[in-house]
Amino acid sequence: MVCGGFTCSKNCLCALNLLYTLVSLLLIGIAAWGIGFGLISSFRVVGVVIAVGIFLFLIALVGLIGAVKHHQVLLFFYMIILLLVFIVQFSVSCACLALNKKQQSQLLEVGWNNTNSARTDIERNLNCCGFRVFRPNETCFSDCFRSRQCQPCAPIIEEYSGKVLTFVGGIGLFFSFTEILGVWLTHRYRNQKDPRANPSAFL
Repeated sequence: MVCGGFTCSKNCLCALNLLYTLVSLLLIGIAAWGIGFGLISSFRVVGVVIAVGIFLFLIALVGLIGAVKHHQVLLFFYMIILLLVFIVQFSVSCACLALNKKQQSQLLEVGWNNTNSARTDIERNLNCCGFRVFRPNETCFSDCFRSRQCQPCAPIIEEYSGKVLTFVGGIGLFFSFTEILGVWLTHRYRNQKDPRANPSAFL
């Protein structure tokens, strides 16, 4: 059977959805590991990561069942959802890669001012206090606060923010192209005839 055939399309689609399943389980596992070892105390951050993992798992499950059963309705909804996810993820990935240093700094400051629990995690893990300026009279959960000799967190975060955004943008861009590949495979697979089906049956 050539690669453009029914069986190859089915196997490729199943393999792609198995990959998505593994990634979703990895996301859920990392979130559980982070909160289990006390690295992340923000339930909001953990909740978002777990929600993304569950959403990806459900999409992969729909695609896998649709591919195995050659179910037209499931494959149609899978294709539409995957296309919407591609548009969102491609846009976010391009935005991550396009941010300059000033925009990164502004984005970090907005995030710092709006997330108290994540701020606590950052101060504890990076051993710093405050964002731009260290104020000894403010509450801080880092070890250096006991000696009142802490450096602000902004320089430490900004040192790695560019690399993190580039990494996240690159990973997101890679997976966005696998999603458009999934849309194309699904569209082709839906319009192929199952050689084992009744020849008089509809597609």
